[in-house]
Amino acid sequence: MDDPLLSAALAARRHAFAPFSKFQVGAALQDSDGRIHTGCNVENATYGLTLCAERVAVFKAISEGVRQFRRIAVAADTEDLTPPCGACRQILWEFCGDLEILLVNPRGKTETCRLRELFPKPFDVRYL
Repeated sequence: MDDPLLSAALAARRHAFAPFSKFQVGAALQDSDGRIHTGCNVENATYGLTLCAERVAVFKAISEGVRQFRRIAVAADTEDLTPPCGACRQILWEFCGDLEILLVNPRGKTETCRLRELFPKPFDVRYL
């Protein structure tokens, strides 16, 4: 991969803890300074307490004081590239805004979109 963000997401995927679903996902979030924060999915037997890779990456970055983001890459081993789930779209919108999303699989297939395309009518602070 020529893009370090895609490579970081693919590498993060290898750290996924997915003993139940076997569905490993990695994410790499680039902040406004160009630093990359990674995450992987971490499953729990109850599934409801499972954290997705995208949320792990966002929460790690936030916990380190980062507040501005450029783009995120999401890696999964699927032929139809895997976008963030609904919960992740909400978190990404609230903490990152309309960032660029890069999807990738281990065979090098990629796709790029904006969060607004995946989440056209987000709920946010405007409604509170």
